[in-house]
This record gives sequence, C-alpha cells and structure tokens, in this order.
Amino acid sequence: MVAFMAAHSVRLLRVSLAVVFIWFGFLKVAGKSPVAELVARTVYWVPPERFIPFLGAWEMAVGLGLLFAVALRLTLFLFWLQLAGTFLVLVLRPDVAFQQGDPLLLTTEGEFVIKNLVLIAAGLVVGGTVERNRR
Repeated sequence: MVAFMAAHSVRLLRVSLAVVFIWFGFLKVAGKSPVAELVARTVYWVPPERFIPFLGAWEMAVGLGLLFAVALRLTLFLFWLQLAGTFLVLVLRPDVAFQQGDPLLLTTEGEFVIKNLVLIAAGLVVGGTVERNRR
C-alpha cells in the first residue's frame, strides 16, 4: 500500500484538484454555482454577469492545466492567485464569514473559504513535483 501511495498519490492529488476546479468552474460558467451570490457580494466592484463566468473559465483553465499537466508553472500560479482571492471574503465581508464578528465562529461561507487552506497545501505538493529547467 505504501508503495502504491508513493507511486500514485501526487498524480491522484493533481487529478482530484483538476476535477474540483473544472466542476466548480463549469457551474459558474453555466450560471448554476451556489457561490455566485457570495462572489458577487465580495467582488462587488465588478459586474457579476461578467465576473462570475470569467472566474469560472479561469477555474476550468486551471483544472484542465492540472488534468493534462500542461504549463504547470503557469497553471499553479493561476491556481494560487484564484485561491488567494477566495480569502477576500474574510477581509471584505467578515459579516458573511464570521458569526457575530467572532473569527473563531465561522459561518457556512467562512468554512467554505477556510477549507481552501487544504487546497493550497495540495497545490504546494503538486508544485513540488514541477522540475526546474536545467541549463
């Protein structure tokens, strides 16, 4: 079992991240995302009818880059940029993320954002497998 995990875990992690990003992105592009309102309330300075499909396309591009291991450095940069953006909810809309303003008491939306720490760690693991150009 350990040998199997050593041989396949990073690839499975990369594919799992790809599925999540493609799925969530598709929901935004299709206008069916349950977080569309949260995104619109957080990034209120951009029209949601433009931003949400754009964000969905971005997420799908990240997912496809991860799935096919294409331009992984660029893909991971876009991955981390998108995930960093999700933390805007905590800063710009603490009323949405925390119960009674208490940072230890997360709302459903707050939990949704905080779980992205796990996705970031997964991205770091995948990023650790990208080889440097040798000159």
